[in-house]
Order: sequence, then C-alpha cells, then structure tokens
Amino acid sequence: MGFSGFSDEAFMFYEGLEADNTKTYWTRNKATYDTQVRAPMMDLLAALEPEFGPSHLFRPYRDVRFAKDKSPYKDHQGGWTETDPGIGYYLQLSSRGVLVAAGFHAHASDQVDRYRAKVDARPSGERLVKIVDELAGAGFLIGGDQLKTRPRGYDADHPRIELLRHKSLTAERQWPPEPWVHTPAAFDRIRDSWRALQPLVEWVSAEVGPSTMPVERR
Repeated sequence: MGFSGFSDEAFMFYEGLEADNTKTYWTRNKATYDTQVRAPMMDLLAALEPEFGPSHLFRPYRDVRFAKDKSPYKDHQGGWTETDPGIGYYLQLSSRGVLVAAGFHAHASDQVDRYRAKVDARPSGERLVKIVDELAGAGFLIGGDQLKTRPRGYDADHPRIELLRHKSLTAERQWPPEPWVHTPAAFDRIRDSWRALQPLVEWVSAEVGPSTMPVERR
C-alpha cells in the first residue's frame, strides 16, 4: 500500500510504553505496534531504499544482560541504512516525534586515527567544516562522542580543534508529531533531510571508511 504517514496511535503507543514498560503492556498493545509503528516504518524505509540503499529495522527489545535498567522494550523504533559499517542514515520514531540522523557512528581506533588525520589535513578538513557549518545552519544538531580536552598530538589552538575532539560525528534533526507527520508529506521531509545529510555521509565514507582491524581489537 505504501507509506502514508505515521498515525497518532504510533506516538500514543510509545507514550504508554514509557509509562508502563512491561510485557503486559506490550502484549496488550502489540497489534498497535505491528500496524501503526512497524508496518509504516517498513514502508517508509522501502520507499527510501531505491535512493539510499538497503535498510534494517532494529528489534524493539532491549539487551538487558548487563544493564542496570531492566526495562524490556526500547522507547523508540529505529531504522538504519548503512553505506559502510558504522556509517549511514538513521530514522527513529518515538513519543517525541520523528528523528532523522546520519554520519559516523562506529569508531574503532583506526577509524578515529584516519578521521583526525583528515580533519587536520587540507583541503579535507576544510571541506568537513563547510559541510558541518551548512548542516548546523540548516537546523541540524551536530553530535557524536567527543573528548573533553584536545586529542593527543594536536594543539589546543588548532583551527579545527572542535572537530578533532570527535571520536564519531553525527548530525540529527527531530520533529514533534505535527500534522504533516500524519500524511504522505512525511516521506518528502525525511527524504530531503537525508539528502541534506548526504555530503556528511559521503565525506566520512571517502575519508574514513570502515575499520580494517580484527573485531576483537576494535
């Protein structure tokens, strides 16, 4: 049938789950999850796939084996389109609305080393500054894991010291469940945001790429 927007029931489902994160609530409302959350997310990712590539819908269950918080279910539904391992586009639905993001999520040590070398170098570092500044100016929040101080080997007065502090680099934007979210126009808004994020993804893919380290050493 294709993507036609997210219903009020989808956001209300997560409001209820935040208040009652139990198997009882989940079982009682699983039909709502299946029809109002999972199905439209799958339809939306399928509609984005021809332009951005194959996607993956994350499981709704939390891994609580080593967590202090034993709540069994995630308070959001995420979808991921990966261009390289740990690099790509993200989509999320929660009670707070719809979130889009992209960038450099994974950060093995060899990736961080390559990232910082490219930020330090010209013109690659200057090109990243331009990309990040344009995204921030367009309303995206720049994020990612960061050091509190300068990384070893770089001067504190480096012109790109803020980017050098990053161990990963992302940009995101979130919208509350406004009326357009409930319509097919949501596809255009999300697609256009992923398009705006494309220069960041392409920079990271070209300049950093996936880790080449053995898994046990990452």
